[in-house]
Amino acid sequence: MKIGVMSDIHANYEALRKVLADADALRLHEMVCLGDCIGYGPEPEAVLSEVRRRRIPTIIGNHEMAVCDRIHLQWFNPSARASLEKTLTLLSEDSLAFIKTLPYSRTLFGAHFVHGYPPDSSQTYLFQKTPAELRKTFESLTVPICFIGHTHTLEMIQFDGRQVERRPLSQGITPLLDSCRYMINVGSVGQPRDGSNPAKYVIWDQERARIEVRFVPYDIAATAAKIKAAGFPETHARRLW
Repeated sequence: MKIGVMSDIHANYEALRKVLADADALRLHEMVCLGDCIGYGPEPEAVLSEVRRRRIPTIIGNHEMAVCDRIHLQWFNPSARASLEKTLTLLSEDSLAFIKTLPYSRTLFGAHFVHGYPPDSSQTYLFQKTPAELRKTFESLTVPICFIGHTHTLEMIQFDGRQVERRPLSQGITPLLDSCRYMINVGSVGQPRDGSNPAKYVIWDQERARIEVRFVPYDIAATAAKIKAAGFPETHARRLW
């Protein structure tokens, strides 16, 4: 199977529709979303409607948690809180109900999927973990690969049973070794923070034992204009570039 894994769409429907078009053209068997479909961006309802329409298995992110329970808003900086307050006014009852059904993690297709850090954290960042902590987590996982989002940056962590090796991921194909376990950070569809601005997602090719990082161009100017027109903080538009 070829499985697409995406994360951190952040209400950027222009980016999402281009990623899904790319995935459709490649005839992927499945797509999985690692959460943060909302927040920062101008079209949360359109994004959630598309995810729901396609029945894409989805994990809850920290931005979804904040609209489920406002106590979580305290985790965010003032502009992010303002964005989430605005987001709440744009979501339908159906979308809010859908968000409340999202799990903290899923194990599907022989892999584990979580927004922040395994087994089931939506708030913990991968970069916060020491090599010793990473090793302990690898040893506790029951599957050889875990897909993660949250940081908006691409990264691979490999564990060969002895050593933990971290390295950034770039566009293109990276082989996976049967003798190793992996954590793969799939970057962000709607707001990459790795120095390049295309939408990012990852394809896991199970048969060929490899992953492919896809860079997908989209109309950034259109999303930036929508952010400003909708009354979201302008900083969320600027950092798309």
